[in-house]
Amino acid sequence: MQEKLETLMKLKGAVAAGEFKENGELVSYKGEMPEDLAKMVAMMCAANTMMAKMQAEGFSKMTGMKWSPLVGWAVAAGDYAVCVEGNYGVFLQLNQTDFNEVFKVLHEVAHKG
Repeated sequence: MQEKLETLMKLKGAVAAGEFKENGELVSYKGEMPEDLAKMVAMMCAANTMMAKMQAEGFSKMTGMKWSPLVGWAVAAGDYAVCVEGNYGVFLQLNQTDFNEVFKVLHEVAHKG
């Protein structure tokens, strides 16, 4: 697991990276973040993933467009972005973030055995 997080931390602008369970439990993390904050972030990522899945499925049914299955999601605000795919997420400095590269690496991390 730590190898996957180290890969995410090598992304330009990475501040923290983590793995979480679908129920919001923190599995592990790397970066300059207190553990209590990392636990809260894991819950946020799990909740937002569940919400994004529901939205993707709803958009697919309502529009006839292919929005599902969910691949991942991102939120960018202020100076930072959080990007998630599967049960892995990474916090990044927004002004250094290349979203194409981030999601390419997240996809590899989330789906490699």
